[in-house]
Amino acid sequence: MGKHIVILGGGTAGTMTANRLRRMYDEGEYRITVVDQDDDHLYQPGLLFVPFGLAQPHHLVRSRPRQLPAGIDYKQARIERVDLEARTVHLAGGVRLTYDVLVVATGATLLPEETEGLTGPGWGENVFTFYDLPGAVGLHHALERFEGGRVVIDVADLPVKCPVAPLEFAFLADWYFQRCGIRDKVQLTYATPLDGAFTKPVAAKALAGLLADKGIDLVTEFTLGEVDGTGGRLVSYDEREVPFDLAVVVPLHGGAEYVGRSSGLGDELGFVPVDPHTLQHPDFSEVFAIGDAAGLPASKAGSVAHFEGEVLVHNIARFLAGQPLDASFDGHTNCFVETGFHKALLIDFNYETEPLPGHFPGPVGLPLLKESHANHLGKLAFEWLYWHSLLPGREMPGIGSAMPERGKQHVHD
Repeated sequence: MGKHIVILGGGTAGTMTANRLRRMYDEGEYRITVVDQDDDHLYQPGLLFVPFGLAQPHHLVRSRPRQLPAGIDYKQARIERVDLEARTVHLAGGVRLTYDVLVVATGATLLPEETEGLTGPGWGENVFTFYDLPGAVGLHHALERFEGGRVVIDVADLPVKCPVAPLEFAFLADWYFQRCGIRDKVQLTYATPLDGAFTKPVAAKALAGLLADKGIDLVTEFTLGEVDGTGGRLVSYDEREVPFDLAVVVPLHGGAEYVGRSSGLGDELGFVPVDPHTLQHPDFSEVFAIGDAAGLPASKAGSVAHFEGEVLVHNIARFLAGQPLDASFDGHTNCFVETGFHKALLIDFNYETEPLPGHFPGPVGLPLLKESHANHLGKLAFEWLYWHSLLPGREMPGIGSAMPERGKQHVHD
């Protein structure tokens, strides 16, 4: 048998990587095994729309192995730990997989129980998250019952998956309550641990402007310490309070549990440290990480996994051929930010370049940092592209892993 590539995680990043590798090598050359603990592949960008009745939960979930072609072995099992020295993955039930290359793609895990009171009284009643399917469905029912009061959207702490999604939720809540005819009875607040609406100055200014235009209060440098569901209060570590009738909290995130049980694999949060340009583990050259599982200064977003995937698969091939790796991943991130009223804005950036105005992917294209109906259509079209182009590992014409410079206007303060 040929060499064995084991991919932990059958989500966006793991599926895309497996499919790209299968295209590159025939079965006799390399065996590819994907491991995940369940059979539910969730289209995570759709979670944002469930609370507002804009997406049906059952449409967002498909079978994991059905996203993989013949010639990829899918194992449904809990991962116990990785023994890096022995190059072995230990699965529940005593199953062991030895590997020549290991790709960690098990994403990020929600840790709501890490925040005092978050899963206590009020959880699932007046305190919700839309970052998993049960939470998004529960929040949908809560919004249907909601007649007015204080709604707070809070990001507990960073890093989180899709950093723009909480902002999108605030914008869509403004649209939703207007459509329901009760916007004048609702006070909307967006609370973030950042010192602005977003991490990068130009985008932060544009997004803060949008929040202000929509009458959404912005509370900055608010790191969540405690949730008082009974009293309706969010309390920060510096003891500031934000009162609520309905709280929508993005909980703390960490890496997958088994990472903590695998000596030398992850950092203190359970994310896997890798070279930011090659995606290779610093201490174990045959280990790579991609997507939300990777401890990188890039956003934890689906587009990042897509752009990383191109570089990762190329580097796995170089590693297996005994060639030096290609340090070409630039942190490219691309996000549609849904702003309500059938509009969205688009941001495109990388490690070095913050989101700038202009057009994507070139001088003629979708407008950047500007609300438009075309961007909203782009966001909606993305779901089809996800299942039919991104996951199968097909290249998207005109959109490569490197961030395009053409079409961007550099802003000087």
